[in-house]
Amino acid sequence: MLRIAIEPVWRFHWDDGPQSIVVMLSVLSEIRKTGKITSAAHDAHLSYRHVWNLIEQWSAFFGVPLVETQRGKGSKLTAFGNKLVWAGERMQARLGPQLDNLAQELVTEIKPFLQPHPTVIRVHASHGFAVAKLRELLDREPGVGVDLRYVSSQHSLVSLAQGACDLSGLHLPRGELRAQSIQACRDWLDPRQDCVISFVTREMGLMVKRGNPLSIRSLADIADGKIRFVNRDHDSGTRLLFDQLLASHGLDEARINGAQQIEFTHAAVAAYVASDMADACFGVEAAARQFGLDFIRILTEDYFFACHQSFLESDPMRRILDVMKGDDFHCAIAALPGYQPADTGSVHTVREFLDRLDAEA
Repeated sequence: MLRIAIEPVWRFHWDDGPQSIVVMLSVLSEIRKTGKITSAAHDAHLSYRHVWNLIEQWSAFFGVPLVETQRGKGSKLTAFGNKLVWAGERMQARLGPQLDNLAQELVTEIKPFLQPHPTVIRVHASHGFAVAKLRELLDREPGVGVDLRYVSSQHSLVSLAQGACDLSGLHLPRGELRAQSIQACRDWLDPRQDCVISFVTREMGLMVKRGNPLSIRSLADIADGKIRFVNRDHDSGTRLLFDQLLASHGLDEARINGAQQIEFTHAAVAAYVASDMADACFGVEAAARQFGLDFIRILTEDYFFACHQSFLESDPMRRILDVMKGDDFHCAIAALPGYQPADTGSVHTVREFLDRLDAEA
């Protein structure tokens, strides 16, 4: 199946001059990770001399060095070089899912003009690490394409009901908040034609800087007006969950410093904290570990998929279930901090699913 990658280019220019320069943040990122220009050159498929010339050009353009080298000690980024890399990581975390959606829309538009036409599975799900792993494995399946659009749990159920997708992702918290989340399932899942598939569990909580220097232990600690917070967007299921948690603990969002500062993915809020633009955020443990943050667990969520029973009998869906139940997927999930397979690939009727939720609420 055709794939399209939309990648931003970092082009800098001064207002008072015609010269511009493109900075390859991947080169700087590799130097930060390995401390070696040779490794950065190999990763970029460029010669050492060419990469070194690029670094000198970038430093001359900004008038500030980006890389420091010491004989026998390798290379390291300067504070300015580090700032550029962190900005790039925040940008990728923020825009990555949106660019993926735009790329998929373009694939869908041009697909009718191409031969052959693979079977395409339309998946609407909130952005998450397990969903990305599933898509990665499905991409290896010959003759099957995945049209994955990142939307909130609420919107994905609407998409399924309106026939806009084949597979809809939804996540529900365990514990006292579960009852509040069941109503959307009752509103949009049709017991006569839908079914639900177990997928994974994931740990949700607060992400804080490594070592937790501000001694943040609970939601109450971020509501004192001193902790700098970065929030998720209002349409995300994680933001809905966070708002429900505040209400259940009697906490006023207005007392949270930065509650109106938003980012659009788990990785984006984690990158925001890791780059020292905030002290804490709320999301999945895997994002915290990705950016070297500490994690304070608050609750567990169950992640499911829903589909029409008619689609369940199709060859594409049988292949999806095979991938979900396979060793490769289970190993991939086991490597994600805070994620666990949970009866993955098991199919339930809507009535069985709702009865289970009622019993657990």
